[in-house]
Amino acid sequence: MGVEEDLEDLNALAESTDATVDGQAALASAVDSVTLQQAPPILPPVIPPPAVPVVAPVPTIPQVLRPLAPLPIRPPVLRPPAPKRDEAGSSDSDSDHDGTAAGSTAEYEITEESRLVRERHEKAMQDLMMKRRGAALAVPTNDKAVRARLRRLGEPMTLFGEREMERRDRLRMLMAKLDAEGQLEKLMKAHEDEEAAASAAPEDVEEEMLQYPFYTEGSKALFNARIDIAKFSITRAALRLERARRRRDDPDEDVDAEIDWALKKAESLSLHCSEIGDDRPLSGCSFSHDGKLLATCSMSGVAKLWDTCHMPQVNRVLTLKGHTERATDVAFSPVQNHIATASADRTAKLWNTEGTILKTFEGHLDRLGRIAFHPSGKYLGTTSFDKTWRLWDIESGEELLLQEGHSRSIYGIDFHRDGSLVASCGLDALARVWDLRTGRSILALEGHVKPVLGVSFSPNGYHLATGGEDNTCRIWDLRKKKSLYTIPAHANLISEVKFEPQEGYFLVTASYDTTAKVWSARDFKPVKTLSVHEAKITSVDITADASHIVTVSHDRTIKLWTSTDDVKEQAMDVD
Repeated sequence: MGVEEDLEDLNALAESTDATVDGQAALASAVDSVTLQQAPPILPPVIPPPAVPVVAPVPTIPQVLRPLAPLPIRPPVLRPPAPKRDEAGSSDSDSDHDGTAAGSTAEYEITEESRLVRERHEKAMQDLMMKRRGAALAVPTNDKAVRARLRRLGEPMTLFGEREMERRDRLRMLMAKLDAEGQLEKLMKAHEDEEAAASAAPEDVEEEMLQYPFYTEGSKALFNARIDIAKFSITRAALRLERARRRRDDPDEDVDAEIDWALKKAESLSLHCSEIGDDRPLSGCSFSHDGKLLATCSMSGVAKLWDTCHMPQVNRVLTLKGHTERATDVAFSPVQNHIATASADRTAKLWNTEGTILKTFEGHLDRLGRIAFHPSGKYLGTTSFDKTWRLWDIESGEELLLQEGHSRSIYGIDFHRDGSLVASCGLDALARVWDLRTGRSILALEGHVKPVLGVSFSPNGYHLATGGEDNTCRIWDLRKKKSLYTIPAHANLISEVKFEPQEGYFLVTASYDTTAKVWSARDFKPVKTLSVHEAKITSVDITADASHIVTVSHDRTIKLWTSTDDVKEQAMDVD
């Protein structure tokens, strides 16, 4: 009994010990859970993504494998059967060699393209060798000798359109060909014949040699006219230079004061008279040498004379009818009251103040532009759209000179005050200065970018003015052969330019912008703008004493401009 009780006590003690241990373990685990547990993190609110519509799946296209093109079938190369040993031994050496060559050529085929390339190459090599052979040959340089040798070789002396150098090259290639073909005897025979002919009559050969002059021989009348122009110009130039020296050396001569006085008069210009000139637009105007008569022309083909002695009115004196097309210009003779008119009917006519036609100048192939008299009054210059200008004899009506030189139509013309030079301008944007004594073109004035329509020499002898469709007026110095001033003169093309004819103190330009402007010849600054016309101004002219300026326009009116100082002087004279 005692033992059983002891065992029961031990079991009870063990159970209590286990319970204690289990309680401590549970307590430790609880503490650990409390100490090790962290606070949960604060997360932002989760926004659900927007609803995306369901996209239908892209159907997959099955990949179809295309069959490849079949390769070109190369035809089999047919080879001759190989000879047997006994056949090869029985054949001779020549047959064996031929068979080998045939087999080798049959093995390598030559295409048509390769054959053509080879032929071209061989031909080029032959031509090159021919040229080298020809360059080494001695070919005559005289065209007559070239023709003679061609004839002796049995070849044509000349071909259609063939020139000297082409004929010589043809002979060279012919001789090289004969040399390459081994026909030296034919060449030597031709050479011996030439030497025999040259030794037989050397004088005749020299006389028969062709002469190629570098000029066109003129007529006897032109030669006499050049002599007359030279004598006239020498006298006029001497007088001009003597006057310039006197004005330079004389202390009483104040050139600046004279220029200021002339510019002051030009600045006071005002409209003095306006008259309807024709039913059609006016195209040209010109004062007589004494300023008492005014000539105008229009697109109706009629020219009219006006009396300017009874200012402020102009009275029509005469109507000149003779042209069949529109008149393009009119000009008075500088020495007598003769009028020249130009027309689109390709003729120019000379009239007297009674309305009689004195001469008709025919020869141009297209309509005429401007016309001008030579300072001597013996010659007339005309320009035309046939790219030529011509010089005519007033007395005989003969055409003395037909001058080319412009690449396009020629429009403007003017003679130097001395009479030695003439200037022409045209639609090729070029102005040329010609020496009438020799016929040479001594200056080509390049600067305008559009057609040049007006040209005028200054009385000082060395200034030239041009105006054109580029709206500018250029002043050229003939001594320096260059442009001195470029005046942006107008808002439209310049139809004509004119220097004041007495001293050249000012310049007048007319334009299609309905205005005419006066420019100082000292520094080419604007002095006065004459703006009354309602349409394009086609022409302008100045009296010899620079007291009046006339303009004509497409508005069919004639405008006479006079200085107010002159009007006051005339009024005082009347009083």
